Amino acid sequence: MSARFLIDRLGSQGDGLASTESGEVFISYTLPGETVTAARVRNRADLIAVLEPSLLRVAPRCRHFTVCGGCALQHMEDTAYREWKRGRVLQALRARRIEAEVAALVPCAPASRRRATFAVRRAEAGMVFGFNRHLSSEIVQIEECPILRPEIVSAFDRLRALAALICATPGPFHLAVTLTTSGIDVAAVGAGKLTESQRRAVADFAIREGFARVSADGEILVEPRKPIVIFGKTAVAIPPGAFLQATRDAEQTMAGLVAGHMGKARRVADLFAGCGSFALRLATQAEVHAVENDAAALAALDRGFRFGTGLKRVTTEKRDLFRRPLTFKELNAFDGVVFDPPRAGAEEQARQIARSVVPLVAAVSCNPVTLARDLAILVEGGYRLAAVTPIDQFLWSSHVEAVALLEKPRRRR
Repeated sequence: MSARFLIDRLGSQGDGLASTESGEVFISYTLPGETVTAARVRNRADLIAVLEPSLLRVAPRCRHFTVCGGCALQHMEDTAYREWKRGRVLQALRARRIEAEVAALVPCAPASRRRATFAVRRAEAGMVFGFNRHLSSEIVQIEECPILRPEIVSAFDRLRALAALICATPGPFHLAVTLTTSGIDVAAVGAGKLTESQRRAVADFAIREGFARVSADGEILVEPRKPIVIFGKTAVAIPPGAFLQATRDAEQTMAGLVAGHMGKARRVADLFAGCGSFALRLATQAEVHAVENDAAALAALDRGFRFGTGLKRVTTEKRDLFRRPLTFKELNAFDGVVFDPPRAGAEEQARQIARSVVPLVAAVSCNPVTLARDLAILVEGGYRLAAVTPIDQFLWSSHVEAVALLEKPRRRR
């Protein structure tokens, strides 16, 4: 049954929230101040019509908006959108009673995202290639995407054809697609066990169509060119499925903030180092100890260092920092610490940093809530929060990155 709702504010995922006698109702693709009709099911409602639109409402950039689940806020005016994302970081900090200046959001340009994970399945009419429908496991076929780099968008037909060749399952699977300096790297996940004839067909197709590499569940099927990314001035051959910041501009902004903060450090620990996006840039100015639990990523970082030029010493350590964080005694050997954990944050590692005497800390996060928790631990341990910068690299989504820079006076020995 449809009903009329007045949208009060946006929730943390970008949904409009309407207050009712029975509690708040989430209505996607609405904006504060709008009056809408929607069909309610418990605490959610599907938008039917916007009766009184907000002055902040703009025309979306993509024909798939509201169908494809990849974007939540294409309908929001740019300035308001940026301030809302900055507000997510502010709110998370205030919830932990952290008062800090939060810089303006560093914006994300359209057509700049260099990696995406596509959902794929075989259907009677052929391969369905796209993203999941909003709040659904249904895959929506896409023909355009204003967020992605044009090189990826122009490869949609080739990627769909590759998916047909690599598919060995009746169910859905994923293609992780990354644009590198060598070309497009494709990592299939969950496509099933391939036959030898499939492997040959995939290899022939990838070579003919100019893909840099195709892998399946971590196994390289064909690699005409090693997929290379550049961290600063250092080339790194990334492993299949490697983590990479979504946009090059955001990565450079984050690395610049971190490097600037670590300017006087002679020895830096880079925790959750990945393939070296921070470590190899920092190594131009300091010795770096890179710690990471992913052996393939760590090996790629080490090779990048060994074949790089103009770098100070970089050492590596394979270590699960969730189970065995660096202790405060180990950390005391460093002048600076950088940590960039997954969305869950780094609570136990933050506790060890808080007990240390490391004077400079840079915390990088894709989750304002866990970042605020970790920062509260550091502040309680005597650190001063010097700067917080929110960075957008997931355009028109609810996700926001942030870099927080902290300082602690050195104790006299």
